Parts: sequence; structure tokens; C-alpha cells
Amino acid sequence: MAIDTRNLEQMLSELYAARDVAQGKSPAAAQGAGGADFGLALKSAIDQVNAAQQSAQQMTQDFAAGSDNVNLQDVMINLQKASLSFQQMVQVRNKLVTAYQDVMNMPV
Repeated sequence: MAIDTRNLEQMLSELYAARDVAQGKSPAAAQGAGGADFGLALKSAIDQVNAAQQSAQQMTQDFAAGSDNVNLQDVMINLQKASLSFQQMVQVRNKLVTAYQDVMNMPV
């Protein structure tokens, strides 16, 4: 089993930022350590969903072409993974839009 280390640096920067806030340092300094990471994390998640969909599409085309190294079970599993990851991304988007609308509707 391989360990996923892609987001390790992001998690470390968030932990350091939380530590700085807990120690009483300014939130601006803590945000400087990991402030732009949200956009990168969101882009990375979107890229992963896109890659899953492209992989599933390629496997589907390979299966339809009669490739010997692709079986129906793998194609169906990859299609379901791509579908679930897309549905999850849509739900995250919905939550972000709702949060944005809530913030914009707050009285000043």
C-alpha cells in the first residue's frame, strides 16, 4: 500500500499556521504560511476529478475497441469512481456557493 504524500506540505503549512495562531502570533503572519494553499488545493482537486474522468473515458474507448488488457469490471469501476468524484466536486461547489451567498447577505 502506497502512502499519498501529495498534500503533505499543505497539511504541514496548515499545522504551522494553526500553531502560530495558538501561540498568539498575528493571523496575518499565520495566513502568509498557507494563505494561497486553498486555491492550489481546489485546483488540484479539480485536476484529479478531470484525470479520473479522462481515465474512465479512455478505458471505455479501449474496451469498445476490443483491447485485450481491459475488462468490463475495471471499466465499470473506473466509471463509477469518476462519477462519484464528479458528484463530490459538485457538492463542494454547492457548499462554496452557499457560503459565498451567506457572506454576501450579511449586514455590515
